[in-house]
Amino acid sequence: MSRLKDKYESLQRRKNRVRRHITGTPERPRLSVSRSLKHIRAQVIDDSVGRTVAYASTQDKDVVASLSAGTGSIEAAVAVGKLVAERAKAAGVSAVVYDRGGRPFHGRVKALADAAREAGLDF
Repeated sequence: MSRLKDKYESLQRRKNRVRRHITGTPERPRLSVSRSLKHIRAQVIDDSVGRTVAYASTQDKDVVASLSAGTGSIEAAVAVGKLVAERAKAAGVSAVVYDRGGRPFHGRVKALADAAREAGLDF
């Protein structure tokens, strides 16, 4: 087995372990974070009906225009966190459950969470 496949399978195991305990409800939807080397995405999901309430990504034109350090930076994660919080508040969501997607809670994943908290989301 290759090292890359081992890393991917480990990530999937961690992601499934976290998701066993975290479920989005209409009152507290799930703020799911997906990170790659180039981009970071966040979506607020109501798992009871399987609907995305709010979404933001470094691929959004609003975010890309405001960045100076590139889309794979902590600055980009902060911009996505603020934008997803604003969109969630506009959709009537004030409290969420944070799903880090099997990633460690530091770096860009933590920066996105802190920015969403500062923008008014409660979790």
